[in-house]
Amino acid sequence: MAAILMLLLSGCAPRTQTASTPQAPGPQPAGPRPKSTAALAIVSPAPGERISGTTLHVRIQLTGGTIIPQTSADLSPDKGHVHLSVDGRVVSMAYGVEQDVPVTAGTHLLTAEFVATDHFPFNPRVLKTVTFDVQ
Repeated sequence: MAAILMLLLSGCAPRTQTASTPQAPGPQPAGPRPKSTAALAIVSPAPGERISGTTLHVRIQLTGGTIIPQTSADLSPDKGHVHLSVDGRVVSMAYGVEQDVPVTAGTHLLTAEFVATDHFPFNPRVLKTVTFDVQ
């Protein structure tokens, strides 16, 4: 009985998330994901940029898509939200192209991802990354 319980519990371990493969929060939706018409670029910070302070001002550019505040299971390839992650941890679910996020000293990886209105990724994923330094 104990062996069966251990086997069941081992399959329930949480998945780890790395900076190179950000994950959408919670359980993944069933079925195929739509392909987006959008393209994303990180305007600020620039690659390798050094900033000082505890706040990073992020500015992105989105073409071929629209950021909307509503969450919906009715998916459209050109509508969604932007998730910002620092070092693989989601720090903002932004509904605009500019956002301030808290940061600490060191070298960090910023990821911006345009996700569908259900907050899960498109397929292929629409994301960009940039490394920056905080003094």
